[in-house]
Amino acid sequence: MPNFDAPDGSRLVFDDEGPRDGAAPPVLCLAGLTRDARDFRGLAAHLTPDRRVVRLDARGRGRSAWAKDPMKEYTLPVEVGDAIALLDHLEIAHAVVIGTSRGGLQAMGIAAGAKDRLAGVILNDIGPVVETAGLEAIMAYIGRQPEAKDRAGAARALSVSMARHYPDFGAADWYALAGDLFVFDKDGRPMLSYDPSLAEPVKAAFGTPQPDLWPLFDAFEGVPLACIRGAHSDILSAETLAEMARRRPDMAHVTLADRGHVPLLTEPEAVALIDRFLDRCAS
Repeated sequence: MPNFDAPDGSRLVFDDEGPRDGAAPPVLCLAGLTRDARDFRGLAAHLTPDRRVVRLDARGRGRSAWAKDPMKEYTLPVEVGDAIALLDHLEIAHAVVIGTSRGGLQAMGIAAGAKDRLAGVILNDIGPVVETAGLEAIMAYIGRQPEAKDRAGAARALSVSMARHYPDFGAADWYALAGDLFVFDKDGRPMLSYDPSLAEPVKAAFGTPQPDLWPLFDAFEGVPLACIRGAHSDILSAETLAEMARRRPDMAHVTLADRGHVPLLTEPEAVALIDRFLDRCAS
């Protein structure tokens, strides 16, 4: 299990797959607020025959160490520093970052402070304006252990709570998603795959004025950029995506039908955009 020490000594875990000797820049995958490297397994399986893919479990998520001080450690500046430290650890000069939700905000932070490390950025259902409806949905579940007694029950609960985000899902899809969202104890009971204390800084920030993130988005100037949006997203609105495209006319983007927050990045339209974009970044 590959791991490294973050700048403050926290032990963080990552996956590192694919060829090391290719000319194309590696891909660094940064997951959403409560998600981890598992979200990118399907995409990695597609990319790794030809390209190096690194998938990070952010601190407090997945297999990485939990914070000693959640209010100080579960912050975007610390997480941005962790991502840059991983590139340093692997001696990767620059990478294409695929950032899902909070991972996309981390990519903006990298652009603001270490733009030279970016060979390109793909934002997955995130932009400089985070919609209130999406934030309220996060507040309703973050830090709460699932009530289901087994994976099948967790899948059924997801099919109700997340129906609008994946309206084309069948029972097998929900069962697979439950396996990616939770970990399971020795009795098969689903548990959060992240530190419940992650809720503390998130809830503290909720209700305060949202910071202006457009300057961070504008920091992508000169960096190849793409964006994938779910048509039913409650985080990234069509209006925000339109403004992003106005500011960056060269930004490749696609809106996926039958997806909300977040696209899985295995949808044919998403894969096609990612493949084209990566070819562009390698040229």
